[in-house]
Amino acid sequence: MTDAPDISVMAAPRLRRGWQLFLFFTSALVLTGVISMLFADLLWRTGWSASRTVLLVLFIILFLLTATGCMHGVYGFFIRIFGTRRRLTALKPFREQTIAGVSTAIIFPIYNEDSVRVIEGLRATYESLERTGQLDRFDFFILSDSTNPDRWVEEEARWSELVRDLDALGKIYYRRRLFNEERKSGNVRDFLNTWGKRYRYFVCCDADSVMRGETLVDLVKLMEAHPTVGLIQTVPSLVNAESLFGRIQQFANRLYAPVFITGLNYWALDFGNYWGHNAIIRTEPFMQCCDLPQLPGRKPFGGQILSHDFVEAALMLRENWEVWLAYDLEGSYEEAPQALIENAQRERRWCQGNLQHGLVLFAKGLRGVSRMHLILGIFGYLSGPLWLAFLLGFSWIFWYQKFTGLSNITLPSLLGDWSGTAEAFLVFLICMFVIMLPKFLSLIDLANDWPRRKLFGGLLNATGGVICETIFSTLHAPLLMLWHTRFVVTNLAGISVGWTTQKRTADGTDWLYAAQRHWGHTLIGVVWGWFTWKLDPGLFWWFTPVLAGMVFSVPLSVLTSRRSLGAWARSAGLFLTPEETRPPVELVSLRSRMKIHELTEDDSPRCRVHAGLATAVLDPYVNAIHVTLLREKQLNPVYAEHLARIGAGTDAVRELGEKLLAGGPEKLTPAERLAVMADQRAMVWLHQQTWLRPEEKLAPWWKAMIREFSQRDN
Repeated sequence: MTDAPDISVMAAPRLRRGWQLFLFFTSALVLTGVISMLFADLLWRTGWSASRTVLLVLFIILFLLTATGCMHGVYGFFIRIFGTRRRLTALKPFREQTIAGVSTAIIFPIYNEDSVRVIEGLRATYESLERTGQLDRFDFFILSDSTNPDRWVEEEARWSELVRDLDALGKIYYRRRLFNEERKSGNVRDFLNTWGKRYRYFVCCDADSVMRGETLVDLVKLMEAHPTVGLIQTVPSLVNAESLFGRIQQFANRLYAPVFITGLNYWALDFGNYWGHNAIIRTEPFMQCCDLPQLPGRKPFGGQILSHDFVEAALMLRENWEVWLAYDLEGSYEEAPQALIENAQRERRWCQGNLQHGLVLFAKGLRGVSRMHLILGIFGYLSGPLWLAFLLGFSWIFWYQKFTGLSNITLPSLLGDWSGTAEAFLVFLICMFVIMLPKFLSLIDLANDWPRRKLFGGLLNATGGVICETIFSTLHAPLLMLWHTRFVVTNLAGISVGWTTQKRTADGTDWLYAAQRHWGHTLIGVVWGWFTWKLDPGLFWWFTPVLAGMVFSVPLSVLTSRRSLGAWARSAGLFLTPEETRPPVELVSLRSRMKIHELTEDDSPRCRVHAGLATAVLDPYVNAIHVTLLREKQLNPVYAEHLARIGAGTDAVRELGEKLLAGGPEKLTPAERLAVMADQRAMVWLHQQTWLRPEEKLAPWWKAMIREFSQRDN
């Protein structure tokens, strides 16, 4: 039996695309309508009021979002089980496509990241691509926006070591911007303005991305075989999680994503979306179409677009370039935060970016499907405050009903002789069924695929993982509700999010830190629980799943951040994923080299405060690299202008250098230290002075660092 071509990613006729969109969202609407009628009947039986109207509207919105998620699972399941599985790779024999003469850039935009992890992820990708025999068609770029001097110098040193280790001179490049305007999107645009015309395609990666060489080659071949495609987004698998929280998220991603993404691809077709990384992009149309505008008004809603990826996909589609979702291509990996608090910090940034899309929705010429992607992204965060409003509204109505003396049941049910409690329980069961159905379907899908089932440790272990993940998600959901509510409220109050580095390591959350972050959640849970208990003990037990996550937020946050509990779960066979049971070569290489760094570099001078500055000044090799890269910047008119803006080459910078030698780094502000480090003449002069100047004319900090470097060299 041969695989049939996948019609889901072809340039589908407009009628077929419209029919699939209509069928998918009508299914969600019909399901929502039926359950909303039951809920409205339940409210009507005790007398109508304005508060009940608000509660019904909130229920309809929340259930519609839930039903839409459920339909992704249902449609994805039936397509995978009974359909052609709609494989992207079955479109045509694209693997015979030649890529001779095709140039592709693989870019890693970074911002104050762990340079060891960035370099080793790039190394794993480079070596994997080398094994395909197609390395000559690709170049790698580290695009730094780092503002931390220590990170800056370490990035340069690590890059140089990597180039030397791989003999990759002219294949792996490093560039640091002096001014990081417009964050990641500005970083990518700066690269394209300088280098873009040299490359037909570019693959945008994150700092934690790893990609298999065969996958990269397949992406280029797919683009070559389909000249109307402007962007192909892979579905990255979460990997390398060690904490319990990280492993739960990783397991859920690997088990549920195939079903959900297949359902998403059913209605999105060739009008897919872009998630900002692990995607291949056709360079010329991206440069022409995706110059992002500044949104009107002030921050947080106005100004620079934070979540640029959704908008860039919409702009490509507006100009009739197709955007595909390559969900069946394996070999695309990323990492995620490994604790609740770090995950919430990432959500905070995404929340503001998605809420900004409310202004983009009304942009002229956008496709209807693009607007749908934006709406779903917006409501992914608005659902938190809407859910909280629903729970508060329900509590208010229950309190009002009890303390006004009104009867509980005044009208018969549409279902006949049903009590109010029985009807409420039925609505609850249906809601739980809709929420849980995609998880059950994912298990059935797994049971139907023996090789994949084995990679998850067997069906029994996978089922145990789903049960434990569901319990955790039940406790975690109220915290996300409160976090998202706070994020939305602070955005509405005009408070903008900062640009911070994402933490992905499993260091564990301290009890005091967790208490500082979760005390509000705990207090809300205790007060709300006391209120519902006083109101009605029966209502309290109904609210227990919501209240438990709040009351126990501190231990939940601390314990799930522990690496030891993650290791215990793995030894018990819980939350296993294919990348753990049969790890690919790329991840084995990455993990082994990261372990070597962890064991050998804890006492390295690179780990000290201001170590980057000291290394760039004292180490002859690093100083030469740093100065050479600065000299190259002077050849670029744009960078020469930037250097002039910070005073590079002026007497003022030389005076800062004298101040640095006499008083040490603490005598300079961060901006002044960066100004000195961006001046190639000052860095050469500082290197000479620290080794030639008498010790009594140097600050004690410099004396200590010189002794340390001398001992290290000896």
